[in-house]
Amino acid sequence: MVLKGSREEPRHVEKSLFSGMLSRFKIRDIIKACSRGGWKPGAKKGKRQAVLPVTSGALLPSRIINAAWSLHGSPSRLGATGAEIIMAPAKRGILERLDAGEVVIGDGGFVFALEKRGYVKAGPWTPEAAAEHPEAVRQLHREFLRAGSNVMQTFTFYASDDKLENRGHTQRFTGQQINEAACDLAREVADEGDALVGGGVSQTPSYLSCKSEDDVKAIFKKQIDVYVQKNVDFLIAEYFEHVEEAEWAVQVLKSTGKPVAATMCIGPEGDLNGVGPGDCAVRLVKAGAQIVGINCHFDPETCVKTVKLMKEGVEKAGLKAHYMCQPLAYHTPDCNRQGFIDLPEFPFGLEPRILTRWDMHKYARDAYNAGIRYIGGCCGFEPYHIRAVSEELASERGFLPTGSEKHGSWGEGLLMHTKPWVRARARRDYWEKLKPASGRPFCPSMSAPDGWGVTKGHAYLMQQKEATSEEQLKVLVDEATQDH
Repeated sequence: MVLKGSREEPRHVEKSLFSGMLSRFKIRDIIKACSRGGWKPGAKKGKRQAVLPVTSGALLPSRIINAAWSLHGSPSRLGATGAEIIMAPAKRGILERLDAGEVVIGDGGFVFALEKRGYVKAGPWTPEAAAEHPEAVRQLHREFLRAGSNVMQTFTFYASDDKLENRGHTQRFTGQQINEAACDLAREVADEGDALVGGGVSQTPSYLSCKSEDDVKAIFKKQIDVYVQKNVDFLIAEYFEHVEEAEWAVQVLKSTGKPVAATMCIGPEGDLNGVGPGDCAVRLVKAGAQIVGINCHFDPETCVKTVKLMKEGVEKAGLKAHYMCQPLAYHTPDCNRQGFIDLPEFPFGLEPRILTRWDMHKYARDAYNAGIRYIGGCCGFEPYHIRAVSEELASERGFLPTGSEKHGSWGEGLLMHTKPWVRARARRDYWEKLKPASGRPFCPSMSAPDGWGVTKGHAYLMQQKEATSEEQLKVLVDEATQDH
């Protein structure tokens, strides 16, 4: 809740900025905007004023609160001190925001970020950290929130029971325990700001092993039951290489009555069975997804291009949808159909491919211009990447993220550097024109990706509970040393 404050007027802040902020219910950002505009309210005798604890003593002008009140119809009552208390309005849902044309900023990549921090094991990439190291997951959520994300996606990637017990992986927590813990963490942080909670499911070993539709749907259902119990705001089916499995996931998610988003990890060539992006999107929309798009496997340029193809397919079919994009934070111009997983650098040598924060400005603008309104990131995306996306789209959103307090626009903070040549870099044209060197002499700029060409049903993709044996590994090593 917020308190109705003084009648002091913040005259240095544009009305459009306030309008955008009020629509996001970002009272703290309003106060900060007032301060940036030079408004310093003072106490006046006879004026009812109330200090907001979250604003370090700043006084909230009554004009702004009244505007918020009139826009959103918040009920009010008198507090014990006689000050009028206005109850903060309920958060609007994901579809309400997208229907209004607003930009929704997603979060970044949890499994890669937490693997680097020592909380996720590369290989299985499973999210036990939600139950085992909740403080690490909570902190990463908070950093994305501070960077401007207004969706806290549950850290439930690969949290299905069949994945948790796959290939000798030691199962210390059940899928239910992990999913419940992840929902609680996402909700806790989401409620610290104007963020929604998205509960996610992803592709399964059961599908790759040719299990039946009923078996695969039962896997999704176990996760979804937790999300419904925890009352997440919407559901996400993400990271699917086969549109058939994505359809099955959407059908299960749709049965809950909650909004459904669906993203595939494909490029312009389509899914691993050759179904094009446009056809994939049409099938997902017909299955019940209101938001469709791409996540992971490819860089922003490729993902935006692929979402455009999805959009064209949906519109050609006479259907309607919202569009989302959550790409890698790695350059992948040399990838084939399966994306960065085929690169020889995957997963431990990808750092030279990382996108800069300035690359993210271009991604955000390109995505917005393509008609994409749910814009976030996947593997490799750190909070500073999301902050760059938020800063690029600040005028469309009506506010800057909290994290921009420590980040000058286009490097303006460098003006305070001690070295003159570094101060000279405090300008946009320098960073936009920079071609970063890798610092690695004689290394190629491109790689030759592996091209095994295996997909659902192939013997190499049949999953098992037992650990990979030495005999099985030898077969794979022999295969890897051959030309594909």
